[in-house]
Amino acid sequence: MKGKTLVITGATKGIGEAIAEKFAKNGVNIAFTYNSNRETANQLAQKWETLYGIKARAYPLNILEPDEFKPLFEAIDADFDRVDFFVSNAMIYGRPVVGGYGKFMRLKPRGLNNIYTATVNAFVVGTQEAAKRMEKVGGGAVVTMSSTGNMIYIENYAGHGTNKAAVEAMSRYAAVELGEMNIRVNAVSGGPIDTDALKAFTNYEEVKAETVKRSALNRMGAPEDIAGAVYFLCTDEASWITGHTLVVDGGTTFR
Repeated sequence: MKGKTLVITGATKGIGEAIAEKFAKNGVNIAFTYNSNRETANQLAQKWETLYGIKARAYPLNILEPDEFKPLFEAIDADFDRVDFFVSNAMIYGRPVVGGYGKFMRLKPRGLNNIYTATVNAFVVGTQEAAKRMEKVGGGAVVTMSSTGNMIYIENYAGHGTNKAAVEAMSRYAAVELGEMNIRVNAVSGGPIDTDALKAFTNYEEVKAETVKRSALNRMGAPEDIAGAVYFLCTDEASWITGHTLVVDGGTTFR
């Protein structure tokens, strides 16, 4: 893995930060995006370079503007000589999901469309740009983040859950068509993970208690649990795994 390059969207905290650090620890160079906190992003890049001896650079990206992906990858081209892995991780919450987060009868097109843009469109456009670069180096691996909220009912999660189902389906189509480029495409579907995004839910404490109750391991998921799965899917040990969704949920969906 040493000397290869990961491109990941949304890596300044939570799951994205844990994924980037996991790759950096293993000698992978990191190109990552942030939404608004430039200072935090640059501090992380400096930390990873110092701790792990890799190259790390941060780039601004508004996940709701798919047209920004082409100039993003052009900027990455200027700093890195290759792209080997792409992880579509960034998500939205707060004001942009108003109308997309809530009960079914309160869902609104604008909120739902924003979630689709941040989930499916971002995966498609980001993967298209990454694949062009991966083909030049003989292949690579793509992972999109999903959620078990597309398999089981989670209160107020209809907008997110249905779009996670959509991105999983899209990843399977990508896996078939990009296979000829030696590019593998998979999804990681996480159960509730203890992050700021989850804490933004109005019923966070209820979700946390129910997750611990349902989990066969009697605990919440941590960002590092997801990071390990994503890293594995990008290694040679997973070289015959593509078009698959790996569920990482502590056993919460089978009880």
